[in-house]
Amino acid sequence: MNASALPVPPSRAVRAAGFTLIEIMAVVVIMGMLMATLAVGIANQLDKARVSNAKAQILRIEQALEFYQLDNARFPTADQGLQALVTRPSSPPEPRSYNPAGYIKPDALKDPWDQPFQYRIPGEHNPQTFDIWSIGRDRVEGGDDIANWSTSENG
Repeated sequence: MNASALPVPPSRAVRAAGFTLIEIMAVVVIMGMLMATLAVGIANQLDKARVSNAKAQILRIEQALEFYQLDNARFPTADQGLQALVTRPSSPPEPRSYNPAGYIKPDALKDPWDQPFQYRIPGEHNPQTFDIWSIGRDRVEGGDDIANWSTSENG
């Protein structure tokens, strides 16, 4: 019998090139831990971006309200609400010189959490004009609201 044709006992077998199951599992666990760490950082950045976006939207709504007032000598009433910036109000007092194109696009009246911006006139915090705010991520008024007035929470 030829010596090279004899089977090699398992204890003497040369380890084949590749990775063991333990090595692969260790790499997968390490990658999972890294991904979890990155996900937390990304989620925080997304929240900050949504808050910044809400603040910018509030500024756009304020500008649209100012244009409405310039054309009509008054802000929309509380009953007319922010929708008066999109479509001509039919309830009194009707605007005297309404812009046919409106003053803002309808999607600009929803915050980054897909909730409508709130509007109060006269404002509780801005008594000479109006208050505009988003109820924020928690969808509860008074929690993490973003508004057009200064508080210790929203700067």
